[in-house]
Amino acid sequence: MQARKLDSRLPLLQQANLKDKVVLVRFDHNVVKKGQIKDPYRIDRTIGTLFYIVAQGGRPILMTHVGRPYDKKTGTITTGEDSSVKPIVDYLESKLHCRFLIPDFAPNGDKGIPAIDTSINLAIRQLRAGEVAGIYLPNTRWFAGEEQKGEARRAFALQLAGLADIYVNDAFGSWQPHASTFDVTQHLPSYAGYLMQAEIANLDQVLNPERPFVAVVAGSKYDTKIGPLNAIYDQVDRLILGGVIYNTYLCAKYGVRIAGVTPEDIAAAGDLVAKDAQAHKVVELPYLVESEVLGREEGRYRTLAVADLKPGMELGYVLDIDAKSFEDPAVSQTILGAKTIFVNAVMGFTPHFTDGSKALDTAIDHNRGAAKLYGGGDTLQEFKDLLPGLYLSVLDDADYYFFTGGGTVLTAIEQRSPYGLKPVEALMENALKFNTIPR
Repeated sequence: MQARKLDSRLPLLQQANLKDKVVLVRFDHNVVKKGQIKDPYRIDRTIGTLFYIVAQGGRPILMTHVGRPYDKKTGTITTGEDSSVKPIVDYLESKLHCRFLIPDFAPNGDKGIPAIDTSINLAIRQLRAGEVAGIYLPNTRWFAGEEQKGEARRAFALQLAGLADIYVNDAFGSWQPHASTFDVTQHLPSYAGYLMQAEIANLDQVLNPERPFVAVVAGSKYDTKIGPLNAIYDQVDRLILGGVIYNTYLCAKYGVRIAGVTPEDIAAAGDLVAKDAQAHKVVELPYLVESEVLGREEGRYRTLAVADLKPGMELGYVLDIDAKSFEDPAVSQTILGAKTIFVNAVMGFTPHFTDGSKALDTAIDHNRGAAKLYGGGDTLQEFKDLLPGLYLSVLDDADYYFFTGGGTVLTAIEQRSPYGLKPVEALMENALKFNTIPR
């Protein structure tokens, strides 16, 4: 891939003096589900930032969110093993062979942890003395001030800033402006970590691609992808759809009904159909897998051709793309002729239907000259599960890049820039405030 430059207004970790400094680092280590780490990829991608901080004489305090323990409707926060950072710390300790401390702050019932109390001072003294490799704060979303507004949030941001000399944001996947990703930058010199830099630089390959540019987009809901989908459509040369998004598009274009697709989404997809009637960018996948039930039961699913769709037809659940779709000349030539391919797509209803995703990833790999960029945790997990050998072989391939934050990528595409993301914007504003970028 061609190297892309970062905006000079973005303050970079390598521009900071870290010697003997306590460095507060926000990661996106949100990989724990039901107390288990299913895939440590997001953690592994941040090891470089962590190593650099220590190698430059810094003393790291780490933090991340895990899951969604804050219920916005009730205002309650659920703390427990399911959303604890302990599995992350266990993984880091086993990988790095060093010790991390997790401060023990008592929650206020279902209101979460009210504050960072003075009990952390002993841990910081141990950190400065080199007795521990790092401190890992509890789940940031366990704290009352992380997502809420008002005094609790202001206080939490100040408490975080009071722990350290420098703040580093390496959590590209955490694009929402919360206290630990946004507010804290008002109080400390702040920098972008190495993963943040890599994600932004590679995102430029999507926003300013080498052409022909092909995007593959799928999803379980149409309404949540309308904004990014329209933005992607305007930027691509060809667009391939999958999942419920493709089902909705087919309903709107051919006047059919597919189980699980709402009339509201069909109406919304009419705009894309009308737009494509003029620009002809959508490459239709010609063979679908229709099922009578939401599952894979022998004798109850079949392959049908898009060419056979007629107005008024009512179909069952369309749960996958038949793999032979990717052998169709129009589809295969589109993929093989691309210079840039962006994928945010799981093609089938997992875990029952996976042939479409496997065929897609295999077809894309056959294009050895294109920049291939994958966005989204589900997209990456499907790739890893279905084609583990290929996944391992391309992890360090310069033609592949796997984003850690799929939602962040789509938000940046919709905004047509990563520099409008609030946490990134906050870093650039911080550089002006603290004059931290060398001139």
